[in-house]
Amino acid sequence: MYRHQLSLVLIGVIILTLLGYGLFEARKILTGPEIYIATPKDGSATSSPVVVISGEATNIAFLSINDAPAYIDTAGHFSEVFSPPPGYSVVKVAAKDRFGRQVSQLVHIVVLNYCPING
Repeated sequence: MYRHQLSLVLIGVIILTLLGYGLFEARKILTGPEIYIATPKDGSATSSPVVVISGEATNIAFLSINDAPAYIDTAGHFSEVFSPPPGYSVVKVAAKDRFGRQVSQLVHIVVLNYCPING
C-alpha cells in the first residue's frame, strides 16, 4: 500500500515537472513579438540630417521600419540609418511573429533645419 502511494506521488511530481518545463519553454510563443526602441527617443529633436534608429526585437519572424524590411542580428538587435526630411517625422517599427501576431511602435522626431549664416 505504501509503495503504491509513493509511486503515485512520484508520477505526479514527474508530470508537474514536465508541465512546468513545457510552459517555461512556451513562454516565447505565449508572449508574442516585442519591440524595444533604444534610439532615437520619442519626441526628440535633432539637427543631424542622418538618424539612426536602433533597438531590440524578440520573438519575431519579420521586422520592418517604415514598411521596408529591416534585419536583426542573432541577439535580436537592429540598427538602420535613414535621412528624414527637415521637420516633423514619424518612424514606424513593426514586427510579426510566425503565428501572424503583430506589434508596432511609432517614434516621433523633429529634424531641425539648421542653417548658420556666415558673414
